[in-house]
Amino acid sequence: MTIYDISLTISPSLPTWPGDPALELEQIESMDKGAHANVTRLSAAVHLGTHVDAPHHFLNDGRTVENLPLDVLTGPCYVVQLPDGVEAINAEMLERMELTFDFKRILFGTSNSHWWKHGETKFQTDFVAITEDGAEWLVKRGVQLVGVDYLSVAPYGDSVPTHTVLLKAGVVIVEGLNLSQVSRGFYDLYCLPLKIAGSDGAPARAILIQS
Repeated sequence: MTIYDISLTISPSLPTWPGDPALELEQIESMDKGAHANVTRLSAAVHLGTHVDAPHHFLNDGRTVENLPLDVLTGPCYVVQLPDGVEAINAEMLERMELTFDFKRILFGTSNSHWWKHGETKFQTDFVAITEDGAEWLVKRGVQLVGVDYLSVAPYGDSVPTHTVLLKAGVVIVEGLNLSQVSRGFYDLYCLPLKIAGSDGAPARAILIQS
């Protein structure tokens, strides 16, 4: 059995979405300064690093992250690895792929993952994402979970359509995956977002297991 950690490491150098508050880690108790334990305070947006979007993020409908179905967040998944040069994941491209109705959880690896592999700390705007018609294609085929390897499932500057199509259909969105070390194929996914009451999203630890 091989375990792949596809989560981003949370640190102050991790890129954040423009306009979101930067991550702050502050050690408020230190054993080196005489405290009986080390204690750290964390401050950040919930859409930090590897994270899950709840419908409430774009639909404002009260469907928040603590109610997302665990049976969708865990289970068999298929990892697609797209070649460098692909600029967007649209319906035409998806139609050419050998994806069947059995694929309920799909993770898309793209050239985005090169940035994570090389430790890029600057936010990138030209990341590969899913277009609105690509999202519609996935919904029509009964996909229940979609994962992408940058901080948004939707193209930069056009966030609403893709998110709305997926979230209205109840598709769970996982963003900020690092798929640079994972080959195309079938795995078991375990993705558990923090159980934050009333939140529109939450950071998550995500792993793939290959038997």
